[in-house]
Amino acid sequence: MRPMRSFVAILVLIFAAAPLLAQKVKRDPLTPAQAQKIAEAGIDPPGRINLFTKFLNEHADDIAKLAKRAGTPARNHRLNETLENFTALMDELGDNLDTYSDRKADLRKALKPLDKSIQHWQEILHGLPGDPGFQIALADAIASSNDLAAQTKQLIQDQDTYFKEHKKQAGQERAEPE
Repeated sequence: MRPMRSFVAILVLIFAAAPLLAQKVKRDPLTPAQAQKIAEAGIDPPGRINLFTKFLNEHADDIAKLAKRAGTPARNHRLNETLENFTALMDELGDNLDTYSDRKADLRKALKPLDKSIQHWQEILHGLPGDPGFQIALADAIASSNDLAAQTKQLIQDQDTYFKEHKKQAGQERAEPE
């Protein structure tokens, strides 16, 4: 009788654990060295944005290079992965922009190059051929770039307005309470 209980308990544990194993692992689009640089720049909002922009430019260059290769299944798979990483990194940058803008950090010097880079990324994304092997990842990347572009443009306007009214806080990492 005792072996039967053990067997049933093991089966219950296996069936309970199976859905946990099937869950998606969170995508980390950064190399460990890049993640370390981002972490070190955590106290410097413009520096952190500049690093994100640099790493996104590198991903965009990889996407452009992959797009020039022959349309093999291996290339399509790699392009799909690169697009997913690119999208995840853009979304992470958007989250950082939200955090820093809520703190009223002066991001203007980093936002202008970011805005130009986003336009370049969008050109690359819109220039990719349509292929079922990476179509969903491409659509997600385009949507994410559109969101980031709108967020950046709005943030530039908000920052220009805010720092015209609060000249003493210009250049600070975060505004001190008044």
